[in-house]
Amino acid sequence: MQLAVAALSHAPSFGNVDPGGTTLDEIEAGIQEVRAFIEHFDPEAIVVFGPDHFNGQLYSNIAPWVIGAQAEGVGDYGTTEGHIKVDSETARQLHAAVLAEGIDIARSERMTVDHGVMQPVDFLLGKHNERPIIPVFVNAIAHPLTPMKRVREMGEAFGKAALQLGKRVLFIASGGISHSPPIPRWESAPAEVKARLVFYAPTREERRAREKAIVDGIQKIADGKAPSSPLNEAWDTLLLDTFRSGDLSPVDSWDNEQFIIDGGSAAHEMRSWIAAYAALSMAGKYTLPVDRYWPVKAWGAGFAVQAGCAV
Repeated sequence: MQLAVAALSHAPSFGNVDPGGTTLDEIEAGIQEVRAFIEHFDPEAIVVFGPDHFNGQLYSNIAPWVIGAQAEGVGDYGTTEGHIKVDSETARQLHAAVLAEGIDIARSERMTVDHGVMQPVDFLLGKHNERPIIPVFVNAIAHPLTPMKRVREMGEAFGKAALQLGKRVLFIASGGISHSPPIPRWESAPAEVKARLVFYAPTREERRAREKAIVDGIQKIADGKAPSSPLNEAWDTLLLDTFRSGDLSPVDSWDNEQFIIDGGSAAHEMRSWIAAYAALSMAGKYTLPVDRYWPVKAWGAGFAVQAGCAV
């Protein structure tokens, strides 16, 4: 049992907006199941596939994917801020091995990560986590995007590279399923937004004010005082069923624009899940002892937690 996956949706609403009923308790129970799975697996290396929301990865030098050998967190939405404990030596080993597999991945010795990477890390490993991680940025919102086939191939390269380490490697996948927050597109953005997409260094106060405005907007949706693009439960199920099957080949035919039409503006965050499950598939057939999903209408998002390992 060398490879495992722990997959978790992330959302600014999580921990900030109560979805009502028993949903939050159920989600927290699901997360506890994943935490128990991780403790049992006892990983010796942890690779975290996650997106960025124009906080650390900007159009000053955008890449499809980047592996971080050193990193710090911006601390958005209450996630870990400052120095992130990174397994730098293993990160550099994986960088070389993934390149050798024919995947042109960049490396950063000063990566900046936001809640796209750190929310699942904080929830699954704890805010005072002592296990080092290896963050991998997977571009999900800065267009143009690579074909989906390349995401699968990138994940498979990580799986092959991980098997060469001779260690128990956990792949954490972060990303929302169907949800449609406002995301700027370079082609249609006004000049001031384009400037922010190239360089963004807000003060702590400015960042907190922006986060509050976003959370307040989600709270209005939860309270029925503002409209929201509906989540797509059928589309969520299609993706989750693909991961459950262990056959990632259908990914190759998924069209980038149709992905947005069906899953919403941020649907491509699921590229992180695709990469993680493609990596896991390199160890052979796998099973998912943790597999839970909620269509959280109050958040306007599908939310899921899964965990599994090779049989």
